[in-house]
Amino acid sequence: MRPVRSVVLYADGGSRGNPGPAGFGAVVLDADGTTVLAERAAHLGRATNNVAEYSGLIAGLEAARELGAGHVEVRMDSKLVVEQMSGRWQIKRPDMKPLAARASSLVSGFDAVTFQWVPRAQNGHADRLANQAMDAADDDAVDPAAVLPGPLPTGATRVLVVRHGETTWGADGRFAGREDVPLTGRGRRQASSVAEKIKNLRPSIVLTSPLQRCRLTAKSIGSGSGAPVVVHEALLDGLLGEWTGLRPAEIESGWPQEFSTWRSDPDVAPPGGESFHQIRDRIAPLLAEVVRLYRGHTVVLVTHAAVTKMILTTALEVPSAAAYRFRIDTASLSGLTIDDDGAVMVWAVNETGHLDG
Repeated sequence: MRPVRSVVLYADGGSRGNPGPAGFGAVVLDADGTTVLAERAAHLGRATNNVAEYSGLIAGLEAARELGAGHVEVRMDSKLVVEQMSGRWQIKRPDMKPLAARASSLVSGFDAVTFQWVPRAQNGHADRLANQAMDAADDDAVDPAAVLPGPLPTGATRVLVVRHGETTWGADGRFAGREDVPLTGRGRRQASSVAEKIKNLRPSIVLTSPLQRCRLTAKSIGSGSGAPVVVHEALLDGLLGEWTGLRPAEIESGWPQEFSTWRSDPDVAPPGGESFHQIRDRIAPLLAEVVRLYRGHTVVLVTHAAVTKMILTTALEVPSAAAYRFRIDTASLSGLTIDDDGAVMVWAVNETGHLDG
């Protein structure tokens, strides 16, 4: 068994206008209550105080998980979040239910988590981080006059799957895989364009791969729509092993038979990498989690081409080999709706009408 490590988590969030430009902060301390182990802060776009506070809690719990903590003592000055997470108050607002569900899911992964209300004066570190995030935000990133979409059918869940914007390696024709490469200027513009497309659909939450090309794309979507952004490991790109950083011609030269087979057989993986089937097995539980935690909401998944293909083949209930017939462009949008009875309707694949050339 892993050693149990106790940590103290302070989390906070704020909104200038409620709703208005919002941000969160979280700090994880060692059991001594003074040694800083991790800090998290981010701008959320347009959101309420309560959404910002829940977002701070989620970010802090994720940081504690990354540290390998077993026991977490959460301290917040939000009476609402503390009472709801302790099970004493009901969660009634629709915009908070997905966040509370995500926080509860994270809580279940620890040996023990306690929640304690503290006066604001004792939560100064997290409050400072939240305010710094709001201070650093671009005030022009949010359009509060977004048009409401038509209502979803009762219990239906809408899933928007977005591939990240163009990367420096992608522009050079190189496979990135798990390498954390940045967006190009064009990629950042693509991220803004897809964010503009999505904001009118009013997503409740944006789940993103931890790689920066997805996180920056997700940040644009979150800023434009006001939806909180949460990192989810299951959305990571496929592992390319020895082919990482290479161009197709270079791979074909070094591994002619393996490359040819990989391009037609979803069971075949790159040397030291991951096959399409392995990616599909990895993302199947994520789709079930989305329905379980965010039923009735619009959820954005920001991820990579291979993962998008496996999400679509899973939704369509077709063999993984069908992915070889899909094209998934950078900053493209694919969409599906999952009804309350589990029926799935895919209504968009590789939509790029929002992009300029």
